[in-house]
Amino acid sequence: MPKVLISDNLSERAIEIFEERGIEVDFKPGMAPDDLLASIAAYDGLAVRSATKVTAEVLDAGQNLKVVGRAGIGVDNIDVAAATARGVIVMNTPFGNSITTAEHAIAMMLALARQIPAANASTHAGKWEKNRFMGVELTSKTLGIIGCGNIGSIVADRALGLKMKVIAYDPYLTPERATDLGVEKVALNELFARADFITLHVPLTDATRNIIDAKAIKKMRKGVRIINCARGGLIVEKDLKKALESGQVAGAAIDVFAVEPATESPFFGMEQLVVTPHLGATTIEAQENVALQVAAQMSDFLTTGAVENALNMPSFSAEDAPRLMPYMQLAEQLGAFAGQLIRTGVKSATIEYQGHVAELNTRPLTAVVLKGLLTPLLEHASVNMVNAPVIARERNIDVTEVKQERAADYQTLIRLTVETEKRKRSFSGTLFGGDKPRIVDVNGISLEAELGPNILYVHNKDKPGFIGNLGRTLGDAGINIATFHLGRAKAGEDAIALVNVDQPVTDDIIKKVRAIPHVVQAQALVF
Repeated sequence: MPKVLISDNLSERAIEIFEERGIEVDFKPGMAPDDLLASIAAYDGLAVRSATKVTAEVLDAGQNLKVVGRAGIGVDNIDVAAATARGVIVMNTPFGNSITTAEHAIAMMLALARQIPAANASTHAGKWEKNRFMGVELTSKTLGIIGCGNIGSIVADRALGLKMKVIAYDPYLTPERATDLGVEKVALNELFARADFITLHVPLTDATRNIIDAKAIKKMRKGVRIINCARGGLIVEKDLKKALESGQVAGAAIDVFAVEPATESPFFGMEQLVVTPHLGATTIEAQENVALQVAAQMSDFLTTGAVENALNMPSFSAEDAPRLMPYMQLAEQLGAFAGQLIRTGVKSATIEYQGHVAELNTRPLTAVVLKGLLTPLLEHASVNMVNAPVIARERNIDVTEVKQERAADYQTLIRLTVETEKRKRSFSGTLFGGDKPRIVDVNGISLEAELGPNILYVHNKDKPGFIGNLGRTLGDAGINIATFHLGRAKAGEDAIALVNVDQPVTDDIIKKVRAIPHVVQAQALVF
C-alpha cells in the first residue's frame, strides 16, 4: 500500500481522499527539518504547502519517494532540479487558487488607488481627514500586466470590467490569445512607459528575478502604482523604497516579500504602501481547492500512474493512462532494445509516431523511450522517465518527435531511429490486439517478434543451414527455445533472428553463437 506524508496544514478532506483511494496517510504538520530527514525514507509521496522545505538533502534521504505534491502554484520551497535528478515527480496545483489570487490583486489595486488602509486607520483614530485622502479612479487608466497566464488573464478580465485599458507583457502570450482576452500585447519597456498601474503575475525564475529594479522604474511613468501578489524577489525592495520616497512611484501594494515571514521590512511604516502577509491564495475556497486537488493528483499517480500538473515531466490524466499504458510498455521495450545493441555514443534519437498513437499525448512516451534507451548505456546511473530527458540534454543528445496520424503498414507504429558516432539504426514496434507489444522492424528488416525476459539477438547472413546450427548450439547448451522470430532483407543477404529463451543467455553461450558461420553479431538482451 502506498504511503504519503502530509507535512503542512491541509484540509481534512485531503486526508480522506488519500484514504478513500487506498493510500496510507500520516498527517504531521510543522515537522522540524531533522524529523523530516529522519522519517522521509518510509514514504512514497510527500504533500506540502510552502512551510516545508524540500531540499536536495530531503530528496536524497527519501529513498522510496516517488512524488512531491505542492498544494499551491509556487514551488520555491522545493528543489525541483534535485527532484528531477532523483526521479521524483514534482506536482503543483496551478488552478486551485487562481481566482483567489487574482481577486486579491484587484482588491489591492483598489485599496491602493483610494488609500483605503491609511484612511481606515485615520478614521479609527477618531480623525476626519476627508481632504487628506485624495484617490484616483481606475476607469480609463492603463493597467500593465506582467505575466498573462492563469492568474494574469483573470486579472485582465476583472480589470476590463472596471473599464480599464489593459496591456500585457508575456513572451508566451500569442496574438490570438491576447485578442481573445481583450488585451494588447506589448514589449516590457513599452509596458513600463505606458502603464498607470503595473501588476506582476509571473513565477520567480532566473529570467524574472529583480524584473523591477531601479533601471526599470526609471522607464515608468511618474506616479505609477505597482502591485505584487506573485512572488517576493520580483522587485528589488530597496529600489522601490527609494522610488516611493522620490515620488517616481506614487504607491505600491505588496503581498509577497523577498524574505518571509516578513517581520521586518524597509516598507513598513510607509503610508503610500499597502502590505499584506502573503494572502493571495488565502481564502476558504482556495485552501480547500488546492488541498483536494493535490490529494487527487498524488492519488492518481500512486494508484494508476497518471501524471497531472507535473513540473518536471510530461503530464497525462487518469483518463489517458489506460490508453497510454500498452504504448508505455512498447516504448520502453523499443528504447531498451536499441540501448542494448548500441555500443557507441548516441548523437540523436528520433521518435516517430504513426497512426493511432499519433493521436495520443506522446510526450510521456518519448520520455519512456529515452529511459529505455539510456538505461543500458548508463549502467551506473539511475534513469527513469522523469530524468531521462534531462540526461539526454546533458549529454547533448538531440531528441526529435515526429507525428503522422495517417497509418502506413500498421494502424499504429512507433519507430526509434538512433544516430551514433558510427551509423544510424532504426527499430519499429506496434501493438497487436491493442495491447500486445511487438517488434516489427529492425534496421529495415521486417519481422514480428514479442520480447520475453531473455532474448538472443542474432544478425547473420542468410545462408542454408544457419538456423539448424543455431538451434543445435542452443540445444547443446541446455537452452530451451520458447519462440523463434526471423526476418531478412533479401535471400542470401542480411537476416535477423530474435529468439525467446527460457534461461538467461550467458557470455559463454554468446561466444559459441558468434562462432557459428555467417554470424555478424550476437547479443543477449534482457527485458
